[in-house]
Amino acid sequence: MIVEKKTLLSQHAFGSQHWVGDGFPVRNLFPSNGVADEINPFLMLDYAGPAHFPPSDQPRGVEEHPHRGFETVTIAYQGSVDHRDSAGNAGTIHPGDVQWMTAASGVVHEEKHGREFTATGGTFEMVQLWVNLPAVVKMTPPRYQSITSAEIPSVDLAHGVVARVIAGELSGAHGPAKTFTPITLVDLRLAAGSRATLELPAGQNLGVVLLRGEVSVQGQPMSGEAQIALLSPSGQALELGAETDSLVLLLGGEPINEPVASYGPFVMNTQDEIRQAVADYRAGRMGSLS
Repeated sequence: MIVEKKTLLSQHAFGSQHWVGDGFPVRNLFPSNGVADEINPFLMLDYAGPAHFPPSDQPRGVEEHPHRGFETVTIAYQGSVDHRDSAGNAGTIHPGDVQWMTAASGVVHEEKHGREFTATGGTFEMVQLWVNLPAVVKMTPPRYQSITSAEIPSVDLAHGVVARVIAGELSGAHGPAKTFTPITLVDLRLAAGSRATLELPAGQNLGVVLLRGEVSVQGQPMSGEAQIALLSPSGQALELGAETDSLVLLLGGEPINEPVASYGPFVMNTQDEIRQAVADYRAGRMGSLS
């Protein structure tokens, strides 16, 4: 059976570079570079690091802050992050782990460097991704998934190409993350000189995020750090190659075709809902951290 290739639509560098709190020096791949509808249902991607931190007595990071109406997904590559939230969830993610927090109706949380990493220092490297929720579940209770590296299936796609399937399905492997809409989230490591053709779901927008390295996407070169290639929802075949050892993240998602209203840490469907989110947070209805 002939599988139709996805069409490469565009390539983009990161759009901004800034600090989140005092622990996360990030390059924002979207939406700061103007990419929005093309990568729906994903709302934002920050690539933190790689950056070296010296030993410290106090954990660096972000103090308590609210979210409503979407999910935050944190993928750890180097270093560690401690999380706790107003729904009573807490945990630490280490290299290879994933934290999938569904803010939904509202949660307050904090994210800081892990205590052991804080004490020893070292290289910190993570991705945080924001995923939109459909209107019907935006006001459901919050949910927290702590996914360890051991729970994420690893697949050898070709000689020198290894995929970790975090969400969705690839080559018969199913990711452990529970999602509200169809999502394919895959962490790829490609050795220099490797090549692979992946078969992905039709109907999903696709972003190929190059964290570092030098690759080809549908035969077109992409190199450096914090780059993204956007591909069409039509078609299924993705051709990847690596000129050097490379680290890639695949973001596939079925679009949520609903209005988007956003303000800082809140993503809803109308401005009235945004105003209500602000009022609820100020009134303490999203909880707090003791």
